[in-house]
Amino acid sequence: MIIRPLAPGDREAVRRILVRRRVFNEKEIPVALEVLDAFFEKGEESGYEAYGCFAGTDLAGYVCFGAIPMTDGRYDLYWIAVDEKRGGQGVGSSLLRFVEAAIRERGGGKIYVETSSTDPYGPARAFYGRHGYAVAAVLGDFYRTGDDKVVFLKDVTASEPFHR
Repeated sequence: MIIRPLAPGDREAVRRILVRRRVFNEKEIPVALEVLDAFFEKGEESGYEAYGCFAGTDLAGYVCFGAIPMTDGRYDLYWIAVDEKRGGQGVGSSLLRFVEAAIRERGGGKIYVETSSTDPYGPARAFYGRHGYAVAAVLGDFYRTGDDKVVFLKDVTASEPFHR
């Protein structure tokens, strides 16, 4: 598998992954695609970076992240999603390690990830925990009543290098 920047021709494959995961709701998918379109239009000037993990020509998963404005070396991990057929094959872990290494190489230190407290996001919360992310904050009823925002944090200054 190879990780490379996403191109406009990859947009439909990203949309299919988001829809097939059956985790993201009708409000989240358009936002993910809007962020991706901003990256396609303006590149890193958009504040976003988007990369895909490819098995041949098939998109196995993607990730979107960016520097947090007005901070020193702090980054948000906005989106990470893996094709449902590729779950459990290490695609998400590879993408996450790639992002951590890219941020570290730029002198960045901390990565923040926001997710939901609802049951469909339980696997995502477990995924971040397995990769050394700690819960930094929980904002009660953030998205809606009974749906808290869970903010994870990891300092990647001392993490292991990424090997392609």
